[in-house]
Amino acid sequence: MMLKKNQIFKVTGLIISCAVISACDTSFDKPVGDVSYSNGTADFSKFVSIGDSLTAGYADNALYLSGQENSYPAILAQQFAKVGGGSFAQPLVSDNLGGLLIGGNENSEFGNRYVLNAETKSPEPITGTPTTEVTDVLPGPFNNMGVPGAKSFHLLSTDYGDQAGLGAGTANPYFVRFASATNTTMIADAAAQLPSFFVIWVGNNDVLSYATSGGIGTDQRGNINPATYSSSDITDPTAFAGIYTQLVSAFTTANADVKGVLINIPDISTLPYFKTVPYNAVPLDQTNADDLNAAYTAYNKGVTALLAGQPDEVAKRTITFAAGQNAVVISDEDLTDLSGSGLPSMRQATANDLLVLTSSSKIGTPKIENDQTSIWGLGVPLEDADVLIPSEIELINTARLAFNNTIKTTADANDNLLFVDIEAIMAELSTTAGIDYGTGSITAIYATGGGFSLDGVHPTARAYSVIANRIITTINTGFSANIPAVDPGNYTTIFVK
Repeated sequence: MMLKKNQIFKVTGLIISCAVISACDTSFDKPVGDVSYSNGTADFSKFVSIGDSLTAGYADNALYLSGQENSYPAILAQQFAKVGGGSFAQPLVSDNLGGLLIGGNENSEFGNRYVLNAETKSPEPITGTPTTEVTDVLPGPFNNMGVPGAKSFHLLSTDYGDQAGLGAGTANPYFVRFASATNTTMIADAAAQLPSFFVIWVGNNDVLSYATSGGIGTDQRGNINPATYSSSDITDPTAFAGIYTQLVSAFTTANADVKGVLINIPDISTLPYFKTVPYNAVPLDQTNADDLNAAYTAYNKGVTALLAGQPDEVAKRTITFAAGQNAVVISDEDLTDLSGSGLPSMRQATANDLLVLTSSSKIGTPKIENDQTSIWGLGVPLEDADVLIPSEIELINTARLAFNNTIKTTADANDNLLFVDIEAIMAELSTTAGIDYGTGSITAIYATGGGFSLDGVHPTARAYSVIANRIITTINTGFSANIPAVDPGNYTTIFVK
């Protein structure tokens, strides 16, 4: 998933710490006793990974050099090399800025990476002119076939790497710069390398693009033709199942003895992008609360009159404020349409709603400059794009669970395939304790937890190393291998300006 360049946000109350947790645990990357490293029953001589931004090493809202070098596939390849693994090539960008040039011009959709401004406590793009030119096609092949923004069906698209389709939006600039031919597909370039081992982690964007847009897209259940989807739609589970079968089959057909790992899709509610901004984000004193209550008197009376006999919806839509923390006012298209009577479909948020991270820079600011009656979240409801309401969350989870069932079933049906439950890993990361990796720990707390980069969706290098270790553990168990883990404490978290 990729966020827009201009999606800058502020999260107040953060305590920024650059401390590195360390300890004297030396169990990483060393043989235990007389036991030697071993590849077990797996062959890592030709390792290929394929997927989206999470596979590419995307972080801090950009694909930059350090992120790629610390992608989970790169970390895996480093450890596989200790048990017979071969070389591992990635389509590296040219700098640590992260932006892209197309024909020498900066592209507003693909801006520089975020760093945290310690004074404002806000992420902001790092300054500088990027040097990664999309039209300078890199010679492959590349073992890391992760492409930011890719959905499952993009891996089968013959238009995705065609430079001519950049203007029309049918091509992806990240794939354009390393596709082997204008009409190739991601999976074709991956399978053509005849890998002995592969990892597939795809499907995140098939729900995530809908989620980060605040549910503006469409649930495409019943429509198995992805060519008709918009960028923020949810992929039909039947279409996903058929596509996923083709992806796995491309590898198993290329090499009947190939082994691999299939990774599922996390619950969006475990990501900081959806759990950082509280539903009751507005602090008020009694005077301001009284003023707001007076302003909503007419609305509340109108709702009561027009929805007589529907006490539950009247209660849901009645807006009241009190001294202390208050729920923000949001739009809700699921409410009864009263626009004909001049009443908008709005209510106050509850704990069942998920406010997106970018709403933090909007709440409490005026929609109309110098007009204090137009404060977002108080006098004016937050827009659809700012929040996921329960019905939208249900659509996301229904599709995601169906995708995960396909992934798990596919792995279970083939003894050469292992399953990694990233949903469980991310759920663990989102707990108060987070994940203890031996020499330290990480959590999903935005900016300070160490687990997620500043875009609130993608892991930090440290968290990517934790993911790599969990994959290694699965391989060691499933294929009787003894591959060493890495010490996540040696990897970075966020960057502070």
